[in-house]
Amino acid sequence: MPETSPPETGATETVAAPTIAYADFERVDIRVGTIVDAQPFPQARKPAIKLTIDFGPEVGVKKSSAQLTVHYRPDQLIGRQVCAVVNFPPRQIGPFVSEVLTLGMPDGDGAVVLVRPDFKVSNGGRLF
Repeated sequence: MPETSPPETGATETVAAPTIAYADFERVDIRVGTIVDAQPFPQARKPAIKLTIDFGPEVGVKKSSAQLTVHYRPDQLIGRQVCAVVNFPPRQIGPFVSEVLTLGMPDGDGAVVLVRPDFKVSNGGRLF
């Protein structure tokens, strides 16, 4: 198979992952939550924002570090719903412990655009 170069937009080309069983997908717990606090994270190696996200009573309030600084300012994020993986183990990022993986997709230049529902849904709702 020939090698391909990244598109000229600067985005990284990705190859489709191998096929998995539906049961593998079900193991990834992706929930919706509302950002209740967002603060700059200058100690991170790459520009990032520290998020506090309310996932409702079943999951609770969790913290996340996300590289969102190209398209978002902390004050713009409060009250916004986002999707995140809530069953990965916590990850130490400098002096901060990120408890969930906030989900995003790359724009044409590779900057993160948040994954979120089109309409307001209950915090803690699980992706299916």
